[in-house]
Amino acid sequence: MPMWVWVIVGVVVAGLFVAAGVVYRLIEVRRAGTPVLLRSLPADADQGWRHGSVQYGDDALAYYRLSSLRPGPTVSLSRRRIEIVGRRAPVGTELEIMDADFAIVELSIGRSGAGGRYEIGMSPAVSTAFQSWIEARAPKRSKRRRPAA
Repeated sequence: MPMWVWVIVGVVVAGLFVAAGVVYRLIEVRRAGTPVLLRSLPADADQGWRHGSVQYGDDALAYYRLSSLRPGPTVSLSRRRIEIVGRRAPVGTELEIMDADFAIVELSIGRSGAGGRYEIGMSPAVSTAFQSWIEARAPKRSKRRRPAA
């Protein structure tokens, strides 16, 4: 067979693998997570929002971007380092991608935002669940007690 036939077959097979990866990612993210929108800060008023889902773990919040082929989470935020620094309603063009009753929560990761700053847009029910998850974490100064000898 001529070389150009092998090149075409290779491109088609590679395309099928990419398509399978996208379908797998969409199915897994939608099946196992809670839908949210996330963006890193600083960002312009209507820039940077990405659709995805979050999964709450014991120690971290895992964010999976819908349009990513990455096998793991796109962003992982340590539960102990997340600080809620603000809350607002969507404004302007944000209302084109979010409902008016959505809550946009500004997060600071670590001391003085050294680990980054994010905004997460979510429905009222998801916002309540997120707030409860944050409040239920162990205190920052808690230490494991050593058994008495």
